[in-house]
Amino acid sequence: MASLAAAEGARHVVALPYPGRGHINPMLAVCRLLVAADGALAVTVVVTEEWHTLLASTALPDRVGLATIPNVIPSERGRGVDHAGFIDAVYHKMGEPVERLLDGLERRPEAVVADTYLTWAVAAGARRGIPVCSLWTQPATFFLALFHFDLWPPVDDRASEEELSIRSLEETVPVQCLSSVRLSDLKTFRAWKRPMEISAETFANIGRAQCVLFTSFHELEPCAMDAVAESLPCPVYPVGPSIPQLALDGDDKILDEGHRGWLDAQPENSVLYVSFGSFVAMSPSQFEEISMGLRDSGVRFFWVARDKAADVQQTCGDKGLAVPWCEQQKVLCHPSVGGFLSHCGWNSVLEAVCAGVPLLAFPVGWDQLVNARMVADEWKVGINLREQRGEGGTVGRAAISAAARKLMDFDSEVGQEMRRRAAELSHLSRGAVKEGGSSRRSLSGFLQDLAEGKLDVTETPP
Repeated sequence: MASLAAAEGARHVVALPYPGRGHINPMLAVCRLLVAADGALAVTVVVTEEWHTLLASTALPDRVGLATIPNVIPSERGRGVDHAGFIDAVYHKMGEPVERLLDGLERRPEAVVADTYLTWAVAAGARRGIPVCSLWTQPATFFLALFHFDLWPPVDDRASEEELSIRSLEETVPVQCLSSVRLSDLKTFRAWKRPMEISAETFANIGRAQCVLFTSFHELEPCAMDAVAESLPCPVYPVGPSIPQLALDGDDKILDEGHRGWLDAQPENSVLYVSFGSFVAMSPSQFEEISMGLRDSGVRFFWVARDKAADVQQTCGDKGLAVPWCEQQKVLCHPSVGGFLSHCGWNSVLEAVCAGVPLLAFPVGWDQLVNARMVADEWKVGINLREQRGEGGTVGRAAISAAARKLMDFDSEVGQEMRRRAAELSHLSRGAVKEGGSSRRSLSGFLQDLAEGKLDVTETPP
């Protein structure tokens, strides 16, 4: 356990991220925000031993330390093989070692900031009289849809996806701000039985948390954020965009010389950045269609293809660069990058918004389906490729090629409008975290309420 989090004179908060890159990164971003805003605060982040090793090279502030629990869940490297089993292990096996760690801390924490999907965390804190602040690392719109799960209408299994994708959830329930959630999504979500069971339990108990923090920011989702605040019995604090590296201080130099040199050699706004996140299940045939579509498009690309980087480079030739890894936020902020082909995980969406880069959305599952519609239909800063699936659910190379050219066409009226709106969102995102901005005020309010005891536990579960 890191001793920094229990330093003499420091107030202490424990952070419990869900054990996945898409949850740990925004949790660490929030921890950085907390210690930067309160010089007397220290944070202990609880991770498995495996994640402690994976985070060994991650730079953390002096007052953010790591503490470990045993590897009681399947390895991060193999969780895609049995994702339902991974979810069950997090649900059933993580709570006990975390509670033992809480009981063994030298200093009692003022609060626990726990990922919303750790359903056992609120009760664990309540049994010890420790406030638990739930951290939601996906959009407020998706939170609102899951919160009103009990209002979801039945979906006719005989209806085609095309029919169901036309109707929004907002048309069928007495809740506003859900136009980006379609009935076709409900059919997809319900097919994922175990995740939906845990989500239903999570949102049935969310009101027992002392507050909810959001990695989004109010200006990005004003309707949904206000609706969530009206729906919950506890305070809501949007503190985003909470992303690993905001590049607001001008420190956006790409450290890898090969990546930086290739990007520097490309014309301004000419490169399509491609990444599908740290954990996305994609069929080999779909991956090949994307590779061939980008090759046929003639668009320059910078593709983070992980262990397939060599194969991608061979397939696509000298029009682009394929790499196993990169500093995503810094690459997105590079002047040569003019678009982002993404699975639309929420962290990637926030990074694109902050960088002012339009998106070519290729959602695969869960909140990504909703995120992609917000990108294309609400904010109008991208194109949703999911709407162009053919038989078998595959998006063909011709559709991918045409969409890539359309996104990167700076001379078209559509392309210019997308970039204008993306620039507006970027301006709003950066303003939210500056002094006097909505998220900065919200973060200050959270820390003040915590210090004044306004978030204390008022009841203990049996």
